[in-house]
Amino acid sequence: MAAEKVAPRLEDQWRDILSVHARTMCEIDRELHPHGLGASDFEVLDILASTTAASGPDTGSHTGRGSGTNPGSGAGPVEQCRVQNIADRVHLSQSALSRLIGRLEKEGLVERSVCQEDRRGVWVALTGKGRDLHTEVRPLQRAVLARMLADS
Repeated sequence: MAAEKVAPRLEDQWRDILSVHARTMCEIDRELHPHGLGASDFEVLDILASTTAASGPDTGSHTGRGSGTNPGSGAGPVEQCRVQNIADRVHLSQSALSRLIGRLEKEGLVERSVCQEDRRGVWVALTGKGRDLHTEVRPLQRAVLARMLADS
């Protein structure tokens, strides 16, 4: 009996969470559309921007080819991550993520390279253009989050 009384409240909470998520994703899509990005595109760029060479190889960062910066030159962090590490953090199927990364690569926002240590692995890195676009649109995405999540 007690479970029956709790279940509708849990279901209502779950539906509220889904509703907030859907509305927020739509609003992020709407805000970023003029910049040629959707919410999922931004998530991948944001993950890459938060991954730095200082994180070390065990966290998925990489200091090789890909981001246009030389880690030894002091030119800045290398925003690079294995595709599998991105897949663990976004809510997309592996094939949808691969297509998304392909689109971002075609637009010159990311580069892909084969992992030299494990040739089955693929690295993805922000390009300078990708880093600049992420910097430009990040405040827009964060403003949507602040606005949408303040209401929930």
